[in-house]
Amino acid sequence: MLEYVALIILVCVVLIIFYGVIVIHDIPYEIAKKRNHPHQDAIHVSGWVSLFTLHVLWPFLWIWATLWRDDRGWGFTKLAEEQNDLEHKIDQLTDQITTLQKEVSQLKYERSSSKAEQPIETAVQGKQDTNEEQPN
Repeated sequence: MLEYVALIILVCVVLIIFYGVIVIHDIPYEIAKKRNHPHQDAIHVSGWVSLFTLHVLWPFLWIWATLWRDDRGWGFTKLAEEQNDLEHKIDQLTDQITTLQKEVSQLKYERSSSKAEQPIETAVQGKQDTNEEQPN
């Protein structure tokens, strides 16, 4: 009687392991199906091929399935667009910095030239004031 119970347990364990391996190898396909991957069928077939190649392909299938997303596709074009936008913004900021530096240097020059003229004008005005106060 115990021999039959052991045989039933052994068959159940083998079936559970076999089913578990199939379910695990379908994970990349399920990910691809959930993400509307354009290569769902290829990922599914590759999962079955991976069963016969001692699971060598399975990690690559996982990566392949997770690369695609509906909102950004493969993600490479959006990344390139973002980099171009950042480069454009950096160029604009560089131009603004250059313009501001020119304005600051111009203001400094105007301030220094006005300070240099001020003592001469005050001295001339002071001399004129003293000349006006003295009677001829």
